[in-house]
Amino acid sequence: MNENFDRNARQLNNTRQRRDGGGTAQYRQASNQMQSPGSHPQTQTFNSVGSSVGRTDSRVGNGSVERRRKNSSAANRSSSVKTERGQSAAINKNHERNNGKKHGKKKSSLPKWLLLPDSGAEEDIIRIKGSFDRPMLIIVLALIGFGLIMVFSASYVYALSKTGDSLFYIKRQLLFALLGILAMIFAMNVDYRTIYRFAAPAFIATSVLLVLTPLYGMAAGVATRWIDIGGIRFQPSEIMKLVLVLFLSRYFMIYEKAATNPNDKTQSSIYGLFVPGAYVLFVCVLIALENHFSCMIIMFSIGMVVIFVSGVRMFWFAVAGSVAAVAALIAIMFSSYARERVDVWLRPERYSTDDEVYQTLQGLYAIGSGGFLGTGLGNSRQKHLFVSQPQNDFIYTIVCEELGFVGAVGVIALFLLLIWRGCVIALRAPDTFSQLVVVGIIGKVAIQALLNIGVVTACLPNTGISLPFFSYGGTALAMQIMEMGIVLGISRYSRRT
Repeated sequence: MNENFDRNARQLNNTRQRRDGGGTAQYRQASNQMQSPGSHPQTQTFNSVGSSVGRTDSRVGNGSVERRRKNSSAANRSSSVKTERGQSAAINKNHERNNGKKHGKKKSSLPKWLLLPDSGAEEDIIRIKGSFDRPMLIIVLALIGFGLIMVFSASYVYALSKTGDSLFYIKRQLLFALLGILAMIFAMNVDYRTIYRFAAPAFIATSVLLVLTPLYGMAAGVATRWIDIGGIRFQPSEIMKLVLVLFLSRYFMIYEKAATNPNDKTQSSIYGLFVPGAYVLFVCVLIALENHFSCMIIMFSIGMVVIFVSGVRMFWFAVAGSVAAVAALIAIMFSSYARERVDVWLRPERYSTDDEVYQTLQGLYAIGSGGFLGTGLGNSRQKHLFVSQPQNDFIYTIVCEELGFVGAVGVIALFLLLIWRGCVIALRAPDTFSQLVVVGIIGKVAIQALLNIGVVTACLPNTGISLPFFSYGGTALAMQIMEMGIVLGISRYSRRT
């Protein structure tokens, strides 16, 4: 009986050792006692210890079960999270596909170089129909209306003496204003990303027109500005003012990271200044071939405004500005036409009979005779053939004479309001391209207005720069109004907040 008992104890010991890695110390001690001679007391000891070990094993077994339950629960939770993530990803992909279909997003057949770079911000852009900037529209319409009134008031005497029709200039100006308004309405409803795609082809085509203008164009004074294609006469230089803004904005949209890289000064200087500066210089050379120096000044200024706002390093911008100033001085020294303009401005007493001095003096007489409230609309004396072609560059002097100081300040106030709303639209624009386009267009208007007022008040040399929205000129007026349409179109876009 003891032998059978010992054999059963050894089997139980081996089984429990395999199960729990050797058993407990109490179990081994009880097993050794059972193997020694003796019957009943050893049996009692074994039973008591065996029951203790059984409780211990039960706790160990329960712990193992609990651990398995916890592991199983964690695995289930992990599987559930993965399933939820997979479902969420599927829902997002489906949502993106639906949005793409809803907004008409599809793979374009255009070449890659015509497509807007994927900046990751497109999903943040929302289109709100009819939400164009109304204050900007009111300001633009006020400038157009005010300009048309002043063109009629300033031109009817000159038009009657030259053409026999006192309405000759205002009728043509009205026609181009209507064409410009139609173009503005169209531009307001065109996706600005469509304009982006055609900025480069437009730059190439307009550059070709600028090359052809000195060869086949028509002269106006010393400058050859006009070209006639299919009976339509226009100035390619006026078109290039807008196209240059669009092209430079497109360039900085593509190379924004390289142009503003803070860790690589060489890369940022090349892509941020020298390459776009080369494009600006190329355009200025083409304009210089037309002897249209006032337009060349504006073109250079437009390019510098866009480059400056793009985020170029100030050091390199200052260096480039210094080089440009030196180059301008050299050009003035070697150009007899430019040198004479500057000399007339600095020493007018030497040119008392010169047409340039006469025009400037007559303009100053008009400004001085206006007083505070002016002589009244249509009552200017200087427009009676004293100021030559008063509807053109010197129209601001007629404004000062007929509407006085109040009217002169009113014109400046309208331009300041235009600049203010332009800055607001640029700050709210959704991407680099749209921001630079708005800044470039508004900057062009601001620079041109500043230079014109500076010239007619004898603060700057007479360069033949027109006053935006006021001076007579069909191509210029139509382009200016259409540019405002582009700005208003961009104002219809905003970022989600």
